[in-house]
This record gives sequence, C-alpha cells and structure tokens, in this order.
Amino acid sequence: MCFHSDVTVSTFSFPTAILFGAGAVGRLPEELSKRGITRPLLVTDAGLARTPVFERVASLAPGAAVFSSVDPNPTESNVLAGLALYQQNRCNGIVGVGGGSPLDAAKAIRLKVTHELPLAEYDDLLDGADRISANVPPLIAVATTAGTGSEVSRSTVITITATNRKTVVFSAHLIPTLAIADPELTLDLPPRLTAGTGMDAFTHNVEAYISKGYHPICDAIALSGARMVWENLPRVMADARDLDARSQMMMASIMGAIAFQKGLGAVHSLAHPLSSDCGMHHGTANAVLLPFVLEFNRPAVERRLRDLEAQFGGGEIVAAVRDLNRRVGIAPHLRDYGVTEAVLPALADKAIQDGCHLLNPRPCTREDLLALYRAAL
Repeated sequence: MCFHSDVTVSTFSFPTAILFGAGAVGRLPEELSKRGITRPLLVTDAGLARTPVFERVASLAPGAAVFSSVDPNPTESNVLAGLALYQQNRCNGIVGVGGGSPLDAAKAIRLKVTHELPLAEYDDLLDGADRISANVPPLIAVATTAGTGSEVSRSTVITITATNRKTVVFSAHLIPTLAIADPELTLDLPPRLTAGTGMDAFTHNVEAYISKGYHPICDAIALSGARMVWENLPRVMADARDLDARSQMMMASIMGAIAFQKGLGAVHSLAHPLSSDCGMHHGTANAVLLPFVLEFNRPAVERRLRDLEAQFGGGEIVAAVRDLNRRVGIAPHLRDYGVTEAVLPALADKAIQDGCHLLNPRPCTREDLLALYRAAL
C-alpha cells in the first residue's frame, strides 16, 4: 500500500514544566528541594542583582553562590566565568534569574558543566545539537521580563569570542527543568525595557507564524500570542502595575518562545548583529526592523499577513505595527539608536551568517539584508 503526503515529517515537542501566576516564585524552595538542588548557582546580571526583585529570589535560595556578571548580550567569557564559579562552589544545580540574557547564560553554563567542547562546536548551524546530551544539571528559570520567553525555550544565544557573532545553540536538552513565570516580578520593569521586551515577544509570535515549515500547533499559539501582545502591551505602558495586563504579557512571551521552535526569520538575523556590534537592545531592534521585513515578505505570505491583520482589528499590518511601536514609545528608525550607514555592510556580512533567515518565508541574500538595514536606517 502506498501513502502520499505533502507534509514533511516534523517533530512536535512541548515538554516545558511551567509554574505560572502571581506569587509563583514563592514555590522556589520547594522546587529546589524536589530536584535535590542543595547548592545552586544563581545566574543574573549586575543591574538586576541590585534590585528588590533579585533580593526576593535570592532570599528563597539561602547559601546559593551568585554569578551576576552577565553582559546585556551574553558572551562566551561570561559563560566560562560562570562555569568556574559553579565548579569552585561545587554547585549541583542552577537558578537563572532575569530576562533573556541571564537565562541564556544560565543555559550555556549548564551545558558547559558536562560538555567539554568549545561553545562554537555546539552552533546550531554546525549541527551542534547532535553533540548535546541529556547529561546536564537541573536548571530552574525565573523570568523577570515578558519578552524572550527563554524560560521555556530550547535555545541559547551567545556571542562567541572567535567570531564576535551571536551564535544560536539549540537542543531539547537545554529546556529548563522548570520555568517560574511570576508576573509580580515584572511590575517595576522600567518603561523602556517593558516596551522593548514586549515587542520582542510580539516579533517572536509574528515571525513564527509566517516562517517556513509545517507546524499548525505553533501557528495557532503564535496567532493568539501576537493578539495578546497587541491588546496588552499598550495597557502595561499606560499602567505599569496593571497585574492582569502584566500576566497576559508574560503568557504571550511564553507562547512566542514555544511558537518559535517552528522557526523565526530575517528580523532576527538582522537584529542579532545590531546587539553584538552596536549595543542595541534586542527587542527594540526587532521592533524597528519588523515593519520593513513584513513588507519585504508580503509577496510570499500574503494570506498569513491577512490572518495577522484580523488579529489586530483588520488594518494593514505594516502600518499597524508601526503604530504599535509609536504607542509604546519605540522610535521608528535605526538612526534613532545611533546606528550609521558606515556600519551597515559589516552588519549585513554577519546577518547573512545568522541561521534565522533560513526559515524566512522569502529567501534572503546579503544584498537583501543590506537593503533592509538601509530602509530601516
């Protein structure tokens, strides 16, 4: 008997354990005990380490070693320094606390505890996942932003020393053992970070929906997640302590990270060098670039763009995204963030090496990516 299908064989996997809701972080001692973590390494960044939010989390893990030297765009040297502290204190588990940068660093430290190859060898573009085993220590990820969704994702993005390029390491074994998503931890997030991280979640959902590949489960999640950001990010910007809107944003962030296991696109390939080379906040870079990439992609995904437009009230999507950026206070051009024409060719060289654009619905050349940078400038 012969069977025919137009669908490529796909792997669907949603194994993340999530504690979600106001006050969820209070369960941290119990969750550490369940997993036998008696000497955790707390991984965060220097700014967050000085806040009451971190103090609250640290108080729930007394005696933990603290590594707070994670850069805004985590680097290989950050990971190796964190690994050294883990080994020095004979830790037996990790608690990542923060947004995408500390959580990505925590995942990479976790990997290096038991995997001896240089981080560059685990690059997803080099089939690095084949070198990653399940032999990793437990990791509890405590999110303090609603943006990257790193607390539930299977990837970490680290700037590798040899190339100074953001490198994606991707494996199901990197998914945190447990994600704690407590929206109370986001109530005091400054407006600039609220907007940037919120638009990061929006971009994850939108790019996942239009990316190549067959994944109707992710598609449904992405559509819903994009709508949740559309409806709730302006509410949060109007009232930072709106706990309901903060909760919706945290869930939308989680949904974006679940959805982008399907793939992302050119926005992320363009945004990654803007962070590593120009110091631009990743979510803000995504927000600025998204309207230009959507216009570029329109010939390839007209129907899917109409699906998204229906989620946002039926208006034309490029204009709608630009208006959302305006409403949440994100300036419309790269030059507003100090990016100049002179750096664009070098950025395009790195963007074409970034694997995210390989799943963009419309194929991209280096010249296409350079033209998009120039359009957004």
